Amino acid sequence: MKLDILAFGAHPDDVELGCGGTIAKEVANGKKVGIIDLTKGELGTRGTAETRDKEAYNAAKILGTSLRVNLGFSDGFFVNDKKHQLAIIKMIRRYQPEIILCNAIDDRHIDHGKGSKLVSDACFLSGLIKIETEDDGTIQKPWRPKHVYHYIQWKNIEPDITVDITGFIDTKMASVLAYKTQFFNADSKEPETPISSKNFTDSIIYRSRDLGRLIGVEHAEGFTVERYPAVNSLFDLK
Repeated sequence: MKLDILAFGAHPDDVELGCGGTIAKEVANGKKVGIIDLTKGELGTRGTAETRDKEAYNAAKILGTSLRVNLGFSDGFFVNDKKHQLAIIKMIRRYQPEIILCNAIDDRHIDHGKGSKLVSDACFLSGLIKIETEDDGTIQKPWRPKHVYHYIQWKNIEPDITVDITGFIDTKMASVLAYKTQFFNADSKEPETPISSKNFTDSIIYRSRDLGRLIGVEHAEGFTVERYPAVNSLFDLK
């Protein structure tokens, strides 16, 4: 299956938090989108790997993605090496996305920056003809995505580009709150974490509103890029 967009997250819920609105909008526009989680989030304070699996499945249904895959890397301990790069290259070559979305380049959780660099490096390597990979016994063809965008996570990093997600914030929030073990629940007996507070849940909305305010819309999501964004004409910019 060829995808238009392939979104990577170090943990289940990274994609929903960082770019859930953008994904929902592109799916509504007829684009085929997939999500790949690098780990099962098994080191998370709240919930378990099994509950996260179920929550991730439900979140993907809400966003309308064409697929969701978990690579089963070791939460907290995966590294940017040949073994992990090849696993991602196989996914990139299998789904041949035009656009890759991935973790923030620099963030509070060490897996986010590691995952960002790992996926970015794999995108480049995936285009090299002398790197051979197989998928179900078939030699894969090289494939390099046209664009790699990094969504914003814990830190308030200034975006290089913004996407108007007006009309899709409710879908984004529904996909985030599908992770019932992870986020604010007044009745929960689980230990508190930085993302389990009501303030954090509220911040998803007010961050999208603030980015929206800056570009003259209701809600927006921001991304950073590793190379200059380009347009054919100044009139392409809103």
